[in-house]
This record gives sequence, C-alpha cells and structure tokens, in this order.
Amino acid sequence: MEGIGNDEAVIATNDDASACKKCAVSLGYWKDPYIGYFVRNCERRAPEINRGYFARITAIKIIVDKFIKVTGGRCQIVNIGAGFDTLYWRLKDEGQSVSNFVELDFPGVTSRKCMNIQRMKPLLKGVTHEDHDIKFNRNNLHTYDYKLTGVDLRNLSDVETKLKESDIVYDVPTLFLAECVLVYMTISKSSQLLKWINEKFKSAFFVNYEMVNLEDRFGEVMLSNLRTRGCDLAGAEACVSVDTQKDRFIAAGWSGAQGWDMLEVWNLLPPFDVSRVTQLEMLDEHELLKQLFSHYALVTAWTDERWESIVL
Repeated sequence: MEGIGNDEAVIATNDDASACKKCAVSLGYWKDPYIGYFVRNCERRAPEINRGYFARITAIKIIVDKFIKVTGGRCQIVNIGAGFDTLYWRLKDEGQSVSNFVELDFPGVTSRKCMNIQRMKPLLKGVTHEDHDIKFNRNNLHTYDYKLTGVDLRNLSDVETKLKESDIVYDVPTLFLAECVLVYMTISKSSQLLKWINEKFKSAFFVNYEMVNLEDRFGEVMLSNLRTRGCDLAGAEACVSVDTQKDRFIAAGWSGAQGWDMLEVWNLLPPFDVSRVTQLEMLDEHELLKQLFSHYALVTAWTDERWESIVL
C-alpha cells in the first residue's frame, strides 16, 4: 500500500508522545487531569523536550480557543491522527463546547482509547449526555458530540464514510487538527486528503504541527533516529521549510496559509506562562532547545478568509 511504510512503528509514536505529555504535566508545565488515564508511568524527559511540548500544546490551544470564540461554538473539530489526545475533555472542563468533536486514528489506536474511556469513570462521564446513548464497538465510540473512529487516513472513501457516520456536516465551520500526522503519509496521499477537505467543506481551517528544516545536519539526525525506530517519513518533502509546509495547502487549493517555526511561537506565547515554565527546570542546553524549536513549525491554512485573522 502506498503511504505509511510501517504502520506499527507509526502507531508507537502515539505512546511516546503521550508519555512525554504525561511527564511535562506531572512537572507542572500545564494542567491535564486526563492524560494519566492513558499513560500510567513515564520516564522523566529532558527539559528541552518538556518545553517543546508545552509550546506545542499551548499554541494549539490558543488557536483552537480563538476558532471556537469566533464561531460561537457553532463549529466542528476533526482531530486526525488524534492518538490519546485529551483536548475534548479539557475544553469541556472549561465550559467550551462545539457542535461535534471527531477523532480519527488507526483502529489499533482507537480500540485502546475506547477501552480506556469505558473503564475510566472521569473519561466516560466527560462524553456522557443524559438524553443520548453511548454507542461503541471495538474501534469506535459515538456519543452526542464526541466521536472516536478507527480509519486509515490514506483511504479517502473510508474517511468519508466514517465522517458521515460521525454526523459531520459539510457546511458548518470545521477545524482540522493534525500533529505530526501528514509527514507519515506520502505527498500524494496527504495532498489527496487536503484537496478532498478543501472540496467537501464549505469553510475549513487547518492547524498542522510538524517538522521543518529536515535538510540540515540536525534534521538528518532526526530522520535517522526515526528510521531506526521503523518510521520512514514518507512526506518529508513537505518539511523542508515553513514555506514548503504552507505551499502544500496552496497546492491543494486552499485559499491561504501562514506559519511560524517554534522559536517564533515561543516568543509569541503569553509572557507570564513562559516565565512560569522556565522556572520549573534548569536548562543547561539552551542551544539544543533553539535547534529543536527551529525544526518544528505550526502552520494554519484556510478555505474561508474569515479564518485568516486567527493567529497566535
């Protein structure tokens, strides 16, 4: 099959990312009372890794909050390659609601997430609505405003079927969120997905977090480390720079795109939050942090120019 060379290795990246989030949360970088229901134990990560995840989580949350505010909650969120992400529960704790929140990932991931939601009362309570039943099987869980669905993103006909089953409405403003997902698909497959979204949804906004600058020495080491774990970055061609990340959306017919590497993102985050987290751990390798931040980027794209103003 064209696309991901080693699905199991890619699936395993979810466990690593979730463990990194659990470590950072346990040290006080941000609050997430739900990640611990998906990750029991985790090794302590290096300070630069913790700061990297803080910047990523905080920046994405700022943008999502702005989208919800602009739409008044009359919107949909589709988290592709969602893994064990807890955004739905965190938004609900804040009293923020959207019309529909859909999570898509490999069935091997969604089956584990389904099991955890069913077993952990706080997770189950979060998706429960008095007047609506919870429907679930091994890989899928559907409630009134939360849908967890197992699907291979490379198969667009299956994606369309699964979204229909998840009550997606094409003429409602929809935010798509992807964190290190498109890079594991070939350019042709990710382009097909982006073109399909652009054509099907009347008003779409995309938030993509991914690698950049993979052609320098640091980037080559990142690629090598991933390959030793069985992860071949089939979509690395779009990760040359922030511009190539933006260009992938324009080539797929989107109206516009903008982006920032994580060094820029760090400088745009609320100063109080940055000051707080820099005091949590001593950081010896400041140059390493700068290198790490310069090799990841946050890009937003839109089919509707209303969303052009949503920035950090």
